[in-house]
Amino acid sequence: MRTLWHNYGWILQTILGSVLFALGFGIFLQPNDLSPGGISGFALVTVELLGSGSVGTLTILINLPLFILGGLKIGRQFFFGSLLGMGLSSVLIDALAVYPMPRMEPLIAALYGGVVCGLGLGLVLICGSSTGGSDILARLLKFRYRNVPIGQITMTLDAVVVCMTGLVFRDLSKALYTGVTVFVCGKVVDAVVYRFDYSKVALIISGEYAAIAEAIGVKLDRGATFLNGEGSYSGRPTKVILTAVKKQQIAELKQLVIEIDPDAFIILQEAHQVLGDGFSRYSDNAL
Repeated sequence: MRTLWHNYGWILQTILGSVLFALGFGIFLQPNDLSPGGISGFALVTVELLGSGSVGTLTILINLPLFILGGLKIGRQFFFGSLLGMGLSSVLIDALAVYPMPRMEPLIAALYGGVVCGLGLGLVLICGSSTGGSDILARLLKFRYRNVPIGQITMTLDAVVVCMTGLVFRDLSKALYTGVTVFVCGKVVDAVVYRFDYSKVALIISGEYAAIAEAIGVKLDRGATFLNGEGSYSGRPTKVILTAVKKQQIAELKQLVIEIDPDAFIILQEAHQVLGDGFSRYSDNAL
C-alpha cells in the first residue's frame, strides 16, 4: 500500500489541490473581480480587457509554451502532473463560471479566496506538480534562488498582476484587495509546503554536558555535538551542546535537561529544512 501511494499518490494530491484552487478562484475571487495572481489572474484581467473569452481556455493557451520549458528543465513527472493540474483547474474554473456566484464583501472574498487557493497550490507543489503559469516560473526560479521560499517567489511574480488588476478594472480598491489575496495565498503556500519541515535547534550550556548528551541520544533518539566555549566572566572552558529536535520533542528535551541540571542554560531557535539522519534528505527538486 505504501509503495502504491508513493507511485500514484501524487496524482490524487494533484487532483485535490487543483479542485481546491478552482473552488477558491470560482467561488470567492472571480465573482468579485479579484485574482490570486499568476496566469489565472492574468487571464481574468485579459478577459475583462477584451470583453469576451473564458478564463480557463485562455489559461491553457498561455500555459502551453511554459509547459514545454518546464518539462525540459524540471522533468517528466512535473510535466504530466502540471498538465493534469492545469487542465483540471482550468476546466473547473470555466464550469463554475456558468453558475452565478453571489458577490460578497471584498475583504472576506480576498481572505477566503487566498486561503483556499493557497491550500490548493501548496498541495500541488509539494507533490512535484503545478497548476501551470507562474507556478512553473516559480519552480524554475527556485533553482536559481535556492534560499528564497517558494511562496515569496510566487508573490513577487504576482505583484505585476495586482497592478494590472487595478488598471484594467479602473478600481484601486480591487488592486489592493487582490494584493491581500496574493499575500495570503503566498503565506498559505509556504505553510503547506514547509509544514512538516520546521524543527528546533537547541544550545545547552551545562556542567553535566556528558549526561545530557547521552540522555538526548537515548530518550529522544537525536544526536548531539559538543562545541568548545569559554565563559566570558569566569574565563573557564566549557562545553556547549548543539542538537536539533522535532517541535513535538521540545517539552521532553527541556524536561530531561532540567532533571539532570536544574541550572542549565537552554537556548531554542527555529530551524528550517534540517537535513540529515532522522530529518529530511536533500533533493535537487526540493522547494
